[in-house]
Amino acid sequence: MNLFAALRAAWPATQTDTAILTDTGLAYTWQDLDRATAMLANLLGSLKLHGTDGRPPVVAAHVDKSVEALMLYLATLRAGCAFLPLNPAYRADELNYFVNDARPAVLVCRPADQEWVIPLAAHGHVEHLFTLGSDRTGSLLAHAAHQDDQHEPVARQPGDLAAILYTSGTTGRSKGAMLSHHNLWSNARTLLSLWDWRQDDCLLHALPIFHIHGLFVACHCALLSGTPMRWLGAFDPATVLR
Repeated sequence: MNLFAALRAAWPATQTDTAILTDTGLAYTWQDLDRATAMLANLLGSLKLHGTDGRPPVVAAHVDKSVEALMLYLATLRAGCAFLPLNPAYRADELNYFVNDARPAVLVCRPADQEWVIPLAAHGHVEHLFTLGSDRTGSLLAHAAHQDDQHEPVARQPGDLAAILYTSGTTGRSKGAMLSHHNLWSNARTLLSLWDWRQDDCLLHALPIFHIHGLFVACHCALLSGTPMRWLGAFDPATVLR
């Protein structure tokens, strides 16, 4: 059971319908999501990544909110890897802790942060470092652009690791909570039922995507019901009301 395959199976048959409309006016269709995640997943597959301690390879993202960052998450699932979202406000000491604790095989950071992240990634034995900007710049997309846009999701068992999410650390150092494909799928299915999610619903997405609600709860429900998202780069009360 690969969570990505379960999400994609719910997408509408009309692949040219809008899946995500951003506050800049840029629209992404369901076909765009499928093709772009395939290219990113093929890139990850081409790297021949190595996992640790019996886990699949971990892909860590220390980037700003963007549709491409969401695509990276979906592509990570599709490639059979595990995703680690990190608050882009973390600086060197904080990021160093998470990298050394989770030991990601891939780290994606903002282009502006690359200079100080390079030695940190090297010290943490990160195999590959890429950059991704909220304006669709960076080396990640440049490398993915050369990949094929067809990809068969990697087979995974329900209990296999899909994501690592660190706790807030209020009682000590943050600890990585390991979430399986079935954990995340079951949570989304339950919420769809309890919230009575309908085919004519549309999600207004105004949350960050480095935490559980913005990335998992919100996005999974929309994707698992095949309903569109209105994507805001940041929360702004007037924009939300409008």
